[in-house]
Amino acid sequence: MKTLYDVQQLLKKFDIYVYVGKRIWDIEVMALELDHLHEAKLISQNDFLHAKMVLTREHRVEEQKQDKDI
Repeated sequence: MKTLYDVQQLLKKFDIYVYVGKRIWDIEVMALELDHLHEAKLISQNDFLHAKMVLTREHRVEEQKQDKDI
């Protein structure tokens, strides 16, 4: 799992589709959904960790974009 798209595909397997309207908000909601799947033991620890790393990286990129826009 390397991209945000990969994380979206993982969530899609559980019929979870996230679109809030702003990319950074989408990433945050995806992280919450991942936490719920992990707590319910529906995804492996490995998938959870990889997906969280991807989301963390993407969130950081979006924050940097916002900082440049200000």
